[in-house]
Parts: sequence; C-alpha cells; structure tokens
Amino acid sequence: MRRLFINTIVCAVYSCFMGCTVAAQISDTRITEDEIEQHLTFLTSSKTKGRYPGTAGNRRVVKYIRSEFEQYGLKSFNGDYLQKFNAKLRTADGEESSKEVKTWNVVGYIEGNDNHYKKEYIVIGAHYDHLGYGGPSSKKPGSEEIHPGADDNASGVSALLEIAEKMARNRYMLDRSVIFVSFGAEEQGLLGSKYFVEHLPVDKEKVKLMINMDMIGRLNTEKQIYMGGAGTFPGGVKLMKELGIQMGLNPVVHAGEVGGSDHVSFYKEGISVVGLHTGGHSEYHRPEDTMDLINIGGERTIAEYIYKVLIRVVNENYELTFINQD
Repeated sequence: MRRLFINTIVCAVYSCFMGCTVAAQISDTRITEDEIEQHLTFLTSSKTKGRYPGTAGNRRVVKYIRSEFEQYGLKSFNGDYLQKFNAKLRTADGEESSKEVKTWNVVGYIEGNDNHYKKEYIVIGAHYDHLGYGGPSSKKPGSEEIHPGADDNASGVSALLEIAEKMARNRYMLDRSVIFVSFGAEEQGLLGSKYFVEHLPVDKEKVKLMINMDMIGRLNTEKQIYMGGAGTFPGGVKLMKELGIQMGLNPVVHAGEVGGSDHVSFYKEGISVVGLHTGGHSEYHRPEDTMDLINIGGERTIAEYIYKVLIRVVNENYELTFINQD
C-alpha cells in the first residue's frame, strides 16, 4: 500500500513529462549485477579484441554504447551521439608516430527540470578503449594476446551505462543537466577527453563538475574506493566520504592528487573534478586483466554510490564552483 501511494504521488508530479504507467515503474529501477555482467561480457569479448582505436572491435563497442544511450532515452547534441576525432597512436619510446585513426567519443545527456539550473551541467565519464593486442603500453612486452581490459576500463563503462539507465528513469529528480561521455583513445594520451573539452557541446562556464570512473572493478575486502580531486568543488571531500560510508564503503578521499585519467583534461581547463578507482593490481595493462577477476557486487555498490553523489550535486541547492588544488 505504501509503495502504491508513493507511485501515485510520482505520477501526479511527473505526469507532464511521462505517462503514469512509466512513472509507476521509476521506483523499481535498480542497478543490477546481472546487467553489469552483461555489459562486461560484451566489452571484454573476443569480438571487441581489446577495443583498440581504429579497429573493428573498437567500432563495435562505439555502436553498443550508442545503442544503449538511445535505448535509455538520452538526448544527443546536434542530432548525433557520436563525436568523431582523429587519434595519433602511441609508438615505442623514441619512435615518431605518424599514424592517425578515426575514433569517437559517445555523448548523451539528460536535461534537468529547473528552468535556470538545467543550463548547468555535470559530466560523468569513463573511457571505453584499451590496448588491443598490447603495443607499447602493454606491461607484457612482445605479447600478441588480446588485452581485454576488464578493469581498465570495461568496469567504468558498465557502471556508466547502469547509472545512465537509472538516472534516465529518474530524470524528474534533476535540477541540473547531466552529460554522459564514454571517451575514446584514453590509452593513447587522454585524447578523447582532451578533444571533448576543446569541443564542448555547451559553454565551458556551464560545466560545473566532472566525475570520472577508471578501474572501479576490483573492490577489495576492506571496501576501499580511492578518489582524487574531491577538494576542487565546495564540500567535495565531506560529501564523498559521507555518502561512501552510507553505502558501506571505505572511501579514501584526497582533496588534490587529481591523478592521470580523463578528468585531468577537465581540471586543466578550470573545471571541478573527482576521479574514482579501486586501486592498482598486477594484471594492469596485461592480458590477464580478465572479467573473472571483477568484483561485480562491489562494482554495483560503487555505481549506486556514484549515482547518489550525482543526485546530490545536481540539486540546485548544492553550490558548485571551481577550487584550484595546485
């Protein structure tokens, strides 16, 4: 009876945006281990061949993410979820690179509901590319094995998709708007995020915070989730700690120590950031970074945690200004 009452209220409030039948389903939307596993299975499959830029496997992943964004009902900028750019591929130390390939960022957004604050944006991202069969960034030199990159960064992408789906169903809760980006060519030098920041689909001054997930699939027994940059926005350190503890996590929060993943591209442009990961491991950039080592239950908890962070910062009452940590 209580659940029916809540759904009835939601229908009344949200009827101008969605039908009552859909609104009644909102409270049932959950981030699930099964769906995280489905995303991980696809992203690390032999068909994607390590998601190396310029390959058929990479393009297959781009189509998959685009299809998911479309299915969730995310909006696109300029009528297309794909932001094309050219990536210059890394070579061994001392060698000059001349090869460029075409690749993409996949971008969608959910518009906020407040007439004023919907013109402000939170960006949440995770890179989808990896090392293919190895190459100069592999920690197993000379390897010709597929590097599936389950933790790096199929874990981040699968969480991004689940968060996007849940937030799309609960879009009535948003004051600010949220942009979801899966970056290409991160392993080639943060190229996708650099391109995105240089070609933002909205005014840079309106981008208030960037949240990045890179390697969040190995939650340990101490339940430690590490993050840097939380001091770049007001109350960030306190927020990340408190919500993490509420989720049963052990958040290790740094005000600075921004890190080395895609959120750095935003921080360099004066945009507040926080980057999350579950720590390094011996399988990093090796063929052994496989799906069977992912803590799927732990990743689900982290995704729910990040969702709660988003719900808090999209609220018009949460002040968002840039605080330099250099």
